[in-house]
Amino acid sequence: MKHVRVLFCLAAVGALAGCGSMDIGGDSAVAKLDAKSGTATQGTVTFTQRGDRVLVKADVSGLPPNTEHGFHVHEKGDCSSPDAMSAGGHFNPTGKPHGSMSMPDHHAGDINNLRADASGRAQASFELTGVTVAPGPTSVVGRAVVVHKDPDDYRTQPTGNSGGRVACGVIAKS
Repeated sequence: MKHVRVLFCLAAVGALAGCGSMDIGGDSAVAKLDAKSGTATQGTVTFTQRGDRVLVKADVSGLPPNTEHGFHVHEKGDCSSPDAMSAGGHFNPTGKPHGSMSMPDHHAGDINNLRADASGRAQASFELTGVTVAPGPTSVVGRAVVVHKDPDDYRTQPTGNSGGRVACGVIAKS
């Protein structure tokens, strides 16, 4: 009987060890980007909780070829205005200055610039810290994601001087 218990314990430990290496996805949300400011820009952005980080995947088309564009989560989940100004400012629940994701202090909604290829398509993947998909004060759900006309300079406060808003989508739990 003791031998059976030892085998059972070894099997349980092995199963638990295997679980540690699995990529277990968490909550997810998606935003369908609609064109704004008279552009043809559109796309999809997904947000997936991965432990204490959120994986962001963007697929955006209709951008001018070989260009760079500011990309942010904005505070309001409202893309109703033709210029997307209804989405408000960058999502910043902790009151930090604007900056690059690589800087220790930056808005929770600051994401690296998108780079369009020769066909005007930008595909990118980023890991965000300081936000969640789960409910709470740092949740991106119910907010908007915005693509800007120009690249973010990561210095100008509070917007990064990234120009008009060319696409906007409300982030909804999926």
